[in-house]
Amino acid sequence: MLETALDARVSPETLRKIESGRVATPAFPTIAAIADVLGLSLDVVWAEITQPERGVEPAGSGRNARERLAS
Repeated sequence: MLETALDARVSPETLRKIESGRVATPAFPTIAAIADVLGLSLDVVWAEITQPERGVEPAGSGRNARERLAS
């Protein structure tokens, strides 16, 4: 987490707050920077937060993206 935060130029505490939901609406540049560090497109991030949870995910779906966001 520390490396991701530093690479994205956000404080580790900010990243912790985003991950725990204590920041309800993180700033777009912050999300964009974190997504870039994690190798995620903003399209993938958007799809993950706007799609309802699915039982079975198709190949190439957001599962890997979700795992990267959680790590």
